[in-house]
Amino acid sequence: MWARIGDRLHVHGKTVGRGDRFGEIVEVRGPDGAPPYVVRFEDGHTGLVIPGADAVIERSGGADPAAGRPRRAW
Repeated sequence: MWARIGDRLHVHGKTVGRGDRFGEIVEVRGPDGAPPYVVRFEDGHTGLVIPGADAVIERSGGADPAAGRPRRAW
């Protein structure tokens, strides 16, 4: 998983009565766009997030996920 500032984090609700959460990525702390991310959620809460399997990144501007991603030299 990788992201850039301005992308949206969508965390799927996994229990009954708990809806999905959405937030904007305001800071990327991992190398090459990797987690952890500082996310500002819709309710105004801002926190450090390491997304799990229940989360997806929604690209800002509908860009291709691989576009502009730096390549690693192995």
